[in-house]
Amino acid sequence: MFARRLISTESFLPCRSTYGCPDIWELTDGNFAVIGEDITAFADQLPPTAGCASHERMVRIPRALLVRAKAEIPSEV
Repeated sequence: MFARRLISTESFLPCRSTYGCPDIWELTDGNFAVIGEDITAFADQLPPTAGCASHERMVRIPRALLVRAKAEIPSEV
C-alpha cells in the first residue's frame, strides 16, 4: 500500500522521530496519504464550494513539508 515517503523525516527539521511527525506518502495506486494534525473540527468553515464528508478528515501539515515534497510529486497523471 505505501510505496515511498516523499521526503525523509530526517531532512524535515521540525521532526526528530518517526512518531508524531507530519508526513506524505505515495501509495502503490499512485495516490497520496498525508499524516498531519486533525483539523476536521473546522470543516464548517470551508467555503461553500468545498466539503468534508463524514468518512473524510482534514489535516494540517506544515507548509515547509509540502514545499519540500513538491519536487518528489510526479507531474504526469
